[in-house]
Amino acid sequence: MRTILVATNFSKASENAVLYSASVAKLFNTKLVIFNSFKLPVHASNTLLSAVSIDGLIEKERNRLKEIALDLSKKFSIEVDYICKYVNLEEEIDRLMKFYDSPFLVMGMSSKSMEQNLLGNPTTTLISMKKFPVLAIPINAKFTGIQKILFACDLMQDIPLKTLAKLRRVATKLKSEITVFYVDKKIDELKLNAKSLDNIDKELEGVTYLYKNISSNTVIEEIEKEIKRSKAELLVMIPKKYGFWESIIHKSKTRVMASGLNVPLLSIPVE
Repeated sequence: MRTILVATNFSKASENAVLYSASVAKLFNTKLVIFNSFKLPVHASNTLLSAVSIDGLIEKERNRLKEIALDLSKKFSIEVDYICKYVNLEEEIDRLMKFYDSPFLVMGMSSKSMEQNLLGNPTTTLISMKKFPVLAIPINAKFTGIQKILFACDLMQDIPLKTLAKLRRVATKLKSEITVFYVDKKIDELKLNAKSLDNIDKELEGVTYLYKNISSNTVIEEIEKEIKRSKAELLVMIPKKYGFWESIIHKSKTRVMASGLNVPLLSIPVE
């Protein structure tokens, strides 16, 4: 397993995501890197600050990260590094993910609210970029192992082999059971995409998994119900790619689920 990257802005949601990622890093026996994209405080951004003053503020944040890294390294017996830069979050995260060849980015998940649904948050923004897997951690989630994974997907769409391979690696490492969950207005198993089914059977070989279909008009609600029914400890989804006009009128189900779930969400983009 490669280096795990976790982003933090020192909020309660981020602090919990850092703790969760440290537990995962310990299980996977891998290095953890904590990243903070420095932003000027509101009161400071309204004043003229010298370069020296800004550097001082960044150094203060860097020292804060250093203390967190040292504490995690001691508590979890893992290697922890830290990075604090005055840069654009999306651009730097993309660069760091490539530099560390990280399997996924860990971020905190904000509580559900009307504002979150309408405007999103940094986590949903990075999921919408669809460049790398994002593991979104709810503020109350604690890592105690993951025995059950709910993979909510659209079997009428081709599911890339690389995406399934990533899911299999995660499930194998966690020794988890996968439920492949499909929701549609009308279920007709004979009309399901045979290629997707073949890909799933091939790529999840060696992993315990089962299929479950539900006929419904309310996909998001059914996914939430299935999480409770199956007692899933991780939800996996694939954010779809939309064209410019479609993206204006269509709200991603993955993005909606990333605004207030009670279980972690792993978003694996199509490659």
